[in-house]
Amino acid sequence: MLNSSVVRTQRRNPRPLSLGEMDCLEPKTKNNLTGKLLLVASLLILAVIVISQSSSFTSPSAFSRREEGVTHVLVTGGAGYIGSHAALRLLRDSYRVTIVDNLSRGNLGAVKTLQRLFPQTGRLQFIYADLGDPIAVEKIFSENAFDAVMHFAAVAYVGESTLYPLKYYHNITSNTLGVLEAMARHKVKKLIYSSTCATYGEPEKMPITEDTPQVPINPYGKAKKMAEDMILDFSKNSDMAVMILRYFNVIGSDPGGRLGEAPRPELREQGRISGACFDAARGFIPGLQVKGTDYKTSDGTCIRDYIDVTDLVDAHVKALVKAQPRKVGIYNVGTGKGRSVKEFVEACKKATGVEIKVDFLPRRPGDYAEVYSDPTKILKDLNWTARFTNLQDSLQVAWRWQKLHPHGYASY
Repeated sequence: MLNSSVVRTQRRNPRPLSLGEMDCLEPKTKNNLTGKLLLVASLLILAVIVISQSSSFTSPSAFSRREEGVTHVLVTGGAGYIGSHAALRLLRDSYRVTIVDNLSRGNLGAVKTLQRLFPQTGRLQFIYADLGDPIAVEKIFSENAFDAVMHFAAVAYVGESTLYPLKYYHNITSNTLGVLEAMARHKVKKLIYSSTCATYGEPEKMPITEDTPQVPINPYGKAKKMAEDMILDFSKNSDMAVMILRYFNVIGSDPGGRLGEAPRPELREQGRISGACFDAARGFIPGLQVKGTDYKTSDGTCIRDYIDVTDLVDAHVKALVKAQPRKVGIYNVGTGKGRSVKEFVEACKKATGVEIKVDFLPRRPGDYAEVYSDPTKILKDLNWTARFTNLQDSLQVAWRWQKLHPHGYASY
């Protein structure tokens, strides 16, 4: 059974029964000894019920108390593509995990999969809530004893951000502020923040280091940078341990075949190129649309640094372990190698075994020509390096899940 809860902003307090409402228990003859005994017994039963329902007499759940040797991590956006893979890794490594997601982009099926894999009491709970609701956020933090937060929850499509910029500023920047405030109030001491290479914009020099100037060119990147700035300003007078991970283009899926990427159908046009390749390979769409062939790159298409989701999650866990009080770590998470969109398409054709039809179209608003990382710092500080760097292999792993789940998590 799925261990889940829905956060409501209003509490319903049980209305105590008055003695007047219990007239049916009183004897018709007051001197009737049997009737009196029944009344006393009924009152005792009522008292037991009231006591058992009182929060002061119930045992706290495993999630509401700290336990020596157990780290309780709140994973926001944990029903999404990256968040669910992070939750899987944390659970596998014996962390206690609470997932909070409003399912606007995430999949309940991913949560159910995790619950089936880790059914033990006190391992995983799911809370359906919107981080934009401050009352809900306060309730979540007041009722749970978190040791750390991995904050993934965010809308994350560059093209969509140019169409609905206010949505992105609210969802990313404002919601991050709410999470940060709740962490401060409830003394949660570790934050692992999911950021993006989009904060760099179009750097003049490659590869990108952590010191590359941040000049984002689309609302998605700008909203993420604003959130980063907030975190950095707060950390100057806080003992919170903070890690900010700026990662690049995520591909792949769980090598064990338990989780995959399943964007909502209405968002496929805005989604990752890997999803579009797979949709074309399965015949869900007539072909693949490559947007932009006139960039100043070797073949005219965008160059990106594609990072496997398994490697990305590994970086998050290493950051969680290495985070130190009163210190901020900022790291690029990538392979250090750029691949063009045309290269990606060829790798996808080989991975799927399908000769995908490709249409070349004008540029997508807000995109940039070339972005790839310099991962030197994260290797030095966290002893992390990307291991799954073969583009075709990562796509083959993802393709296996896609073939077994043609409609994503819809069948769960």
